[in-house]
Amino acid sequence: MDCVEFVELVTEFLEGALPEEDEQRFIEHLAACSGCERYLDQFRQTIAATGELTPDSISPTARQQLLTAFRDWQRQ
Repeated sequence: MDCVEFVELVTEFLEGALPEEDEQRFIEHLAACSGCERYLDQFRQTIAATGELTPDSISPTARQQLLTAFRDWQRQ
C-alpha cells in the first residue's frame, strides 16, 4: 500500500468497514510510515474536536482552518 491509497482508506478504517485483507495492509503501512501515522492522528483529533466528520457538521471557518492546516502539513 502506498500513502495515496492509505489516505483514501482512512475513513473506512476508522469506521471499521475495511475488508480484513485491506485492513491488514493498512496497518502494515501505518507501522512503516510516520507521515501516515501523523495523518491518521490528525484525522482522529479532527473527529474528536468536531464530534463527527461530515461537511455539514463543520462551520465554514473551521472548515477553512482544517483545509489550511492540512495544506501546510502536506508541504512539510
